[in-house]
Amino acid sequence: MSEFLFPLAVFFAAIFTNNILLTNYLGMCSFLSVSKELETSAGLGIAVTFVLAVTTAINWVVYHFLLVPFQLEYLRFIVFIIVIAAFVQLIEMVIERYSEGLYFALGIFLPLITVNCAILGVSLFMVIREYSFITSFFFGLGSGLGWLLAILAMAGIRQRLKTAKIPPGLEGAGIALIIAGFMAMAFMGFSGMITIS
Repeated sequence: MSEFLFPLAVFFAAIFTNNILLTNYLGMCSFLSVSKELETSAGLGIAVTFVLAVTTAINWVVYHFLLVPFQLEYLRFIVFIIVIAAFVQLIEMVIERYSEGLYFALGIFLPLITVNCAILGVSLFMVIREYSFITSFFFGLGSGLGWLLAILAMAGIRQRLKTAKIPPGLEGAGIALIIAGFMAMAFMGFSGMITIS
């Protein structure tokens, strides 16, 4: 595959065939908790997409220009988490300043983006798969958009279910997990369209 097409293939694969949430099951806690309202889900999904795209690029630079030259690769977990935490703190301050309603709607889940395993997972996959800077950026952006797509779909379904009759034993988390399973199977239908290594 040409050097130009590979980042695009990684981008589309991260959205559909290798969706970080529905294929690797990373970032499920905030996905299941916040996906009750469409507006809140959109806000968190956009924040996660932005954080994923930017922190993956920053972590690539830190890893290749700081950790590798000084043979400190074993510190990547700690360093990646520090970069993610600092960036999320910046995003939290911006959202609080310019969208107080969204800030309070997201509540505890906004600072929890820091420990969202999807964000750390994308940075670690970038290192394991030895992606270039451009490919890493597209991988982070595609993973974020895939996460956003999944949480918006879940929020839409859950809003429709508010008026539906659900057996008492399945209300809340039970039906949410069943929906997530069906969504994961639906995304598996894209398998084979785009493959990346």
